[in-house]
Amino acid sequence: MRIGVLGAGQLGRMLALSGYPLANQFVFYDLSGSPSVGLGEVIVDRNNEYLDDFLSRVDRVTYEFEHLPVDVAERIAGEKPVHPSPRSLRICQNREAEKTLFGDLGIPTPQWRIAESPEALQQAAEELGCPVVAKSNTEGYDGKGQAVLKSPEDANAAWSSIGHPKLIVEKFVDFSREISVIAARGEDGELAVYPMAENVHSEGILRYSIAPAPGLSADIREDAERYIKLLLNELGHVGILALELFETADGLVANEMAPRVHNSGHWTMEGAETSQFENHIRAVTGMPLGDVTPRGVSCMINIIGSNGSSADILKLPYAHLHLYDKQERPGRKLGHINIVADSYEELIWRVRNCASFLPNCPEFDCSLTSD
Repeated sequence: MRIGVLGAGQLGRMLALSGYPLANQFVFYDLSGSPSVGLGEVIVDRNNEYLDDFLSRVDRVTYEFEHLPVDVAERIAGEKPVHPSPRSLRICQNREAEKTLFGDLGIPTPQWRIAESPEALQQAAEELGCPVVAKSNTEGYDGKGQAVLKSPEDANAAWSSIGHPKLIVEKFVDFSREISVIAARGEDGELAVYPMAENVHSEGILRYSIAPAPGLSADIREDAERYIKLLLNELGHVGILALELFETADGLVANEMAPRVHNSGHWTMEGAETSQFENHIRAVTGMPLGDVTPRGVSCMINIIGSNGSSADILKLPYAHLHLYDKQERPGRKLGHINIVADSYEELIWRVRNCASFLPNCPEFDCSLTSD
């Protein structure tokens, strides 16, 4: 099957690498002008001139990134099957619509307000009680387009720093850790939910994901699975969906969702029987979903800014290195390393040893290492 991918970055690259063994071909449609996928056929179209050419080369279309023009996805959906649907794309681009959907489905969220001026932002901070987190209602990822207000008087500075005409303002969540759940839904409604991951961020960027997340209660696992199944079925979503959550003393609180393969699911490439990338391809091509059983315990380490000593990492028998063939740049995701072990104790040692070869990699500090 000829699969068209909207976007041409590392997620599209890994989708293709998982899809080629299933006899698929890939055409990437890049609107940014700077594709980094490094394989397949790439159509660069910054001015939206070659969409018809793209459509003539594909049978079905998916996407690797949610920050895409919804009107383009809707136009494509009029001519070719698009999975996930433009509705999933539209809601995930708009934090207000996303939080509203969560509320309609009974999925807990932080208390929130909408602000369209510095004065409204200050009022929201006063009503919610500081600290609050202000985020651009659209756009923004990996911590971009956000500001923390420690008092309502921070409103003017936060408004200026974010630079967006509409903000969502959320009451700060007192959480013990950040976790995520990833699941696939097929065209026939078949569901497959991966084990949850514990995620460790530094400076707004994901650095480590541990799966299965250690020490989860049965109630937490059941709630997370219920929430993501509600979302998948309500949206009629086909493909992978990721839901980011905060674990608190009172249970789970939803942060946001992503209608695509997700950084916190990269561990599945070696850590699960079927990776999130393969299951996404299976779903969007109408094939049965694969087994999501974990192969031991895993940790994904993101490579940020500098590749470090790849030769030293490749000497480690337990390290699986995935480089994205991108130029080094501060804050840029250049690749990741997957580590699989038979026990959490073994995993801690392996992760710390591997991370020592990555420049400026933050210390591996998670629920496994806390006293």
